[in-house]
Amino acid sequence: MPASSFAGACRFEPQGEGRVVEIVDGRSLRLDDGREIRLVGIEPMATTKQALTAMLLGREVALHGKDDSPDRYGRQPALVFPAGADASVQGLLLAEGEALVSAEIGDRDCAAALLATESDARRAKKGTWADLFAIKNAESPDDIGAGIGRFMVVEGKVLSVRQAGATTYLNSDGTGHGALL
Repeated sequence: MPASSFAGACRFEPQGEGRVVEIVDGRSLRLDDGREIRLVGIEPMATTKQALTAMLLGREVALHGKDDSPDRYGRQPALVFPAGADASVQGLLLAEGEALVSAEIGDRDCAAALLATESDARRAKKGTWADLFAIKNAESPDDIGAGIGRFMVVEGKVLSVRQAGATTYLNSDGTGHGALL
């Protein structure tokens, strides 16, 4: 699905506008009025901040979301649209393989549209998907262990899932069947 084709599925209510004066990290930016915006629907990758800088620094943007209340860190969660664009920044990043879809998307239609965009980038081997090691194999515990605390894509057949406090454990047989996000 082209990045612009999901504009309707993920547009939500207007939540303001502004000019981007700083890219804080791979999923946060600061506007000229001081608001810090958190890009909803994506997980950043190593190249996301660089892509955001090239795409947005100094540009006018429109914010859309379900609610403009700040999160516990004072950031306003939003889908961000460059001025005059039909596609959100999140969709553009996903389409170029510069971000991953977040597991925390409350709107089913928007989630499906973002996942379809990421899938297209995977098939086309764009951005990070061009790297043969972008998807970790469950047979390689060292690769998975190196990513603790980060969002990763791991392939393997899940035999069981266990929750211990805030940690979720997935036990795999290491065959490489199935996909986990």
